[in-house]
Amino acid sequence: MTKEERKLWYTFLRYLPMKFVRQKPLGQYIIDFYCHEAKLAIELDGSQHFDDKGEQYDRMRDAFLEESGITVARYSNLQIAREFNSVKADILLRLGLE
Repeated sequence: MTKEERKLWYTFLRYLPMKFVRQKPLGQYIIDFYCHEAKLAIELDGSQHFDDKGEQYDRMRDAFLEESGITVARYSNLQIAREFNSVKADILLRLGLE
């Protein structure tokens, strides 16, 4: 796990009442964090996600997941570092816990 993934997991996701798993294989993809109950995939994006190739890959991945009925929430590593409370609030909102 990256530093940002560790922060999100060890200080937040693993304490939620809805169970998340890490590195969940779904189809040909591996999802950073996944909650089956909420059908929510959480992806943390580093710099490789912001070039043309990375953005195209993410669009294909998101389309596959959304066609499978899964909502994708994407946050940049910078958001985890600088806006962690906002990220947590957004996740709680998506889970219907806030």
